[in-house]
Amino acid sequence: MSHTAELIAVGTELLLGNIANTDAQMLSQGLSALGINVYYHTVVGDNPDRLRAAVELARTRADIIITTGGLGPTCDDLTKNVLAQCFGRQLVFHEPSARRIEAYFQRLHPNRPMTDNNYQQAMLPEGCTVLDNDWGTAPGVAFEADGVRVIMLPGPPRECEAMFTHRVVPYLRDLADGVIVSRTLKLFGIGESSMEAQLRERMNAMTNPTLAPYAKEGECELRITAKAADERAAHALIDPVEADLKVHFGPLVYGVDIPSLEAAVFALLKEKGFTLGTAESCTGGLVAKRMTDLAGVSSMFRGGVVSYATEVKHTVLGVDQDLLDQYGAVSEPVARAMAEGARKVLGCDLAISTTGVAGPDPDERGNPVGLVFIGLATPDGTWVRKVNLSMGRQRIRHIAASHGFDLARRYLSGLELK
Repeated sequence: MSHTAELIAVGTELLLGNIANTDAQMLSQGLSALGINVYYHTVVGDNPDRLRAAVELARTRADIIITTGGLGPTCDDLTKNVLAQCFGRQLVFHEPSARRIEAYFQRLHPNRPMTDNNYQQAMLPEGCTVLDNDWGTAPGVAFEADGVRVIMLPGPPRECEAMFTHRVVPYLRDLADGVIVSRTLKLFGIGESSMEAQLRERMNAMTNPTLAPYAKEGECELRITAKAADERAAHALIDPVEADLKVHFGPLVYGVDIPSLEAAVFALLKEKGFTLGTAESCTGGLVAKRMTDLAGVSSMFRGGVVSYATEVKHTVLGVDQDLLDQYGAVSEPVARAMAEGARKVLGCDLAISTTGVAGPDPDERGNPVGLVFIGLATPDGTWVRKVNLSMGRQRIRHIAASHGFDLARRYLSGLELK
């Protein structure tokens, strides 16, 4: 039997945007791995009537309801009360949970008396399965009523994740109807609309596995998802789809289940034993930052020069003053010279350069906002890519940096540079 879960997050702070609902993401991923479908996420403030309405709706469309938050000791912690009322359960005092809460406070605050309102956390629905909380005070709760399984978890992400992993997963494992496995292809150099147009008929015809496109900042993802009896069978369903997509999109695919373009470049640098350096103008060090955000990159990344001022391009990177005077800082010849200068100054195998107009206004030569030249100097020569970007200063800088990584990735993979 296939099971459907609905997640209900309780807390006005979520609706106000004071905190992000990271619990929902974690739970959805975990339930998917168990083969349990999650069709709805609901967020409700600390209001009993609205929470009751959300629960009544959820029980009509899901056979597993998981709540997060609202199990604490204060007056706005109302989840147990409302859920117990909805499913006709009395709240009763659970002595073992009370003793665990006392022990927790004694361990953490030996010189501070525990306030009586903390005993409210030991009031649990009669006949429930108690999910002991070794990471906080409020115990979790699980029970079945009217064909629905109800699970209540504390809201703090550290507690919620540990409780789900060590308490809920064993509880739900017997319900699991196979597994759901996803694999994500990462693409750079194609827009989401173009990608979707090429795949629309195919995606609409697919049932298992399914294929879904996602737009990221300057790049795209294709997520293949399969449901099967076990992971091996799910991967067998995914494999031919992945192979087909790689043939279809060719060098636009820069990796599978890889976090970023820079991570792909890092892996290739490591494989080849090459080093990298940067010479940046309009990106202001973003290429270097994204590279050095990766753990272990120190053996591959030599350093970077942020040559924002024109004179720095000349004095530090050795860009010929005649090039700067004739073509201006935002030009193909200067991008080429910057990359070659960085390779020489930094003593690296590859060097990425960026020079362009990030905005908000055109430069002194009238070059438009979004015009960027990205260079790559290598032992085999230097290449420069010209791009015209849009959608704001930060996006221009981010995508320009991504183009630099894409050039490096293509060179290291033996692909055509263009």
